Formats: sequence, C-alpha cells, structure tokens
Amino acid sequence: MTVETDPTRPATAVDIAAILVRNCGLDPAAAAGRAGESSLAELGLDSLAVLELQAVAAQTFQVQISDDALGMTIAEIAEQVNRGRVTADPPVGADPPVGADPPGHTENSVFIAAPLPLVWDITNDVARWTELFTEYAEVEILDRHDDVVRFRLTMFPDSNGAVWSWVSERRADPDRREVSAHRVETGPFEYMRIHWRYDELPDGTRMTWTQDFAMRPTAPVDNAAMTDRINTNSRIQLNIIRDRIERVYRESAASARTASTGSGS
Repeated sequence: MTVETDPTRPATAVDIAAILVRNCGLDPAAAAGRAGESSLAELGLDSLAVLELQAVAAQTFQVQISDDALGMTIAEIAEQVNRGRVTADPPVGADPPVGADPPGHTENSVFIAAPLPLVWDITNDVARWTELFTEYAEVEILDRHDDVVRFRLTMFPDSNGAVWSWVSERRADPDRREVSAHRVETGPFEYMRIHWRYDELPDGTRMTWTQDFAMRPTAPVDNAAMTDRINTNSRIQLNIIRDRIERVYRESAASARTASTGSGS
C-alpha cells in the first residue's frame, strides 16, 4: 500500500493506514479489514509502532500524534492529524511566519569501492559500530528480533566533557537494501528519523543517509544550526566508513588471492 501525501489536502484514514503498513509493521489485510472499528492495539500494534507513526507523522504532516494513539482507530488518528494541521499550518500561499524554523532535512552519500553485500553486512553489524564510526564509545544491544534491532549508543565526551547517550531502533529491509531508523530517546530532538539506502553500482556501492528531524524549543540549537552540524559530521563519518570498508575489502581480496595461489602450488 503506497499513498503519496499531498500537503494541501486533509490526511485520510488511507494515508495513516499506508504509513502503518509501510513503516510500522501493520498487516495489510488487517488495515483493509478491521481498521475502521479497531484500535491500533487491537490491530496487533505496540508502543514501538506508535513511536514510528509519531516520527513519520511529524515529518510528513508537521503534527505530533498523541501518546495514547495505541487506543485510537486509524480514522481517529487521521482526525487528530487534521486538527493539528489546522492549528499549525498557514494558509496555502501565505508567507511563513517571521522567524519560522522549518524541520531539518539532510542527505549525504558516499561511493564505496566494495561489493554491496559486504557494505550491507558491515554497516548493519550495529554491535561493532565502535569499529566503524569514530564518534561512538559504546554500543549496547537492548533487543533484537527479525530485522529489527534496538540499541543504546554512547558517544565519546565532547569538548565540554559531556557524554551523550540515547536509544535508537533500526528496521532493515534486506530485499530493498534500505534501513529505516529513529531515536526512541529523542533528547533535544522532537523527532529524529534516518533512512539508509544502498545502491549497487558497476564498481561498488553508493550508500546514502537521509535524516529528517526537528529540535525541541528548549534545545541549545535550532533546526538550521543542527542541519549544518549533521551535514558536516555525516560527510566526515561517511568518508571514514568508506576507507575502513575498502580496506577490509582489499585485505580479504588479497587473502583470497594468496589462498588460491597456495592451493595451486
């Protein structure tokens, strides 16, 4: 179920159902059958699905869905979204409010001269991210089932000695070679969603990070400043990841050649 959301029209139950199927694990048959009279909990969804729905709705509609959405029907959620949009959205064609800080959005990519399966395996081995990124001091796996992993990341102390830590969740789609992730503990963010895309090219792999987020009013930086920070840091980390994966690929290729030569002698 795929629905393109037009920001100028009201959200419908079909729009919300599409998000729940695409991003939150709702069974398409359940969405088509009992969605009208059943709450999200009765449809088999849990609090993690609500967190993902809140993140997608914040990005798509710029509206915060309430925490009690688990007890609401899909139609009731659509109504809540539209009530929020009436309050939050300016009239079509109107100038944005002075000082408005639109949600943050970044997209950065890197070409890695290594096969896609190797890039996929290394970058999705979350438990070993301290070997892949230079900014993470510790990774703690909290839960793992199927292609979903929930984990805590802890960074090295910053220039002021502060240590930042938060819980995130990743949902991998090996068939489409995509990963969707969001912060469960959002900290200074209203929401933070990250999409990883892997494209297979003749000589390697292009890996792309897309991040959508908004800062809380109490955060020390606004959306624009955080956008600059994320763009700068993403480019640094992507280049580091590229170099480390390419080194692994070269070393494995060299070992394979040595083994092949030895077996023939």
